[in-house]
Amino acid sequence: MEYEIKYRPSYSMLVVKLEPGEKITAESGALTYMSPNIEVHTRRREKSILGSIGLKLFGRQSFWVNDYIASNGSGEVAFVSAPVGDIEVLEVKPGKGYIIQKASYIASTENIDLDVKWEGFTKGLFGQGLFMIKATGEGKLFINTFGAIDKHRLDAGETLIVDNFHLVAFSDTCDYKVTKFGGLKETLLGGEGLVTRITGPGEIYIQTKNLREFVEWLWTLLEPRVRSRAR
Repeated sequence: MEYEIKYRPSYSMLVVKLEPGEKITAESGALTYMSPNIEVHTRRREKSILGSIGLKLFGRQSFWVNDYIASNGSGEVAFVSAPVGDIEVLEVKPGKGYIIQKASYIASTENIDLDVKWEGFTKGLFGQGLFMIKATGEGKLFINTFGAIDKHRLDAGETLIVDNFHLVAFSDTCDYKVTKFGGLKETLLGGEGLVTRITGPGEIYIQTKNLREFVEWLWTLLEPRVRSRAR
C-alpha cells in the first residue's frame, strides 16, 4: 500500500493508493475524496461486548469506522481530520502497540486491531474525559493532531506528566495513570484539570495546541454577538 501525507504540517491530508483487493479502515467522516471503484462498508469497531458496554456507559458514543476496498482495479482515497494540524504514521508490530486518544484516530491498515481502553477517570471530573483506544497487531496507524506533533522517547523508569488535552498517543509498553493536577486547589484553579502520568519505556506523542483552550478563546469572540442577538 502506498500513501502520502500532503500539505504538512498545518493542513495535512492522507492520500492512500490501493491495489485491487487492498483495504484501509478510517474514522467515519474522515473521507475527502475517493475513486469511483472504491467500495465502502461502515461498521462498529468495538472488539468485544465489554468494549461496547464501556463505550455506551462511559464514552456515550460508538466508534464507527469505514472500510475502503479497491475493486475492479486500483484506486485512491484521501482523508483529513477536523483539527488544523498534522498527521503522523505509527508502525504497529507484535509486542509494540499504541494507546491513542479516540479523537486522534484517522485511519489504519487492515491487520491492526482497535479496542477500547480507559483508565482512572473515564468520563473525567468536571466533564473532562480521557477516552482511549488500544491499537495492536501489525501495520500502519495514522493519527492526527491539533497543531504540531511533539515526540518524546522515555527510557525505562523515566516519567512524563502530560495534560490530557495535549496527549495524542503513547506506546503500550508504558505504564500510565490518569490523575488530578496537584491538589484540589490546583485542579480547580490551575487551569490544567486532569493529567496523565506516563512512565517508560516507550514513545509519547503530544499535540502543541489545546482544543479546549481554542474553543474557550473562540467563545470570547462569539459570546458578545450571541448575547446582542438574544436581546
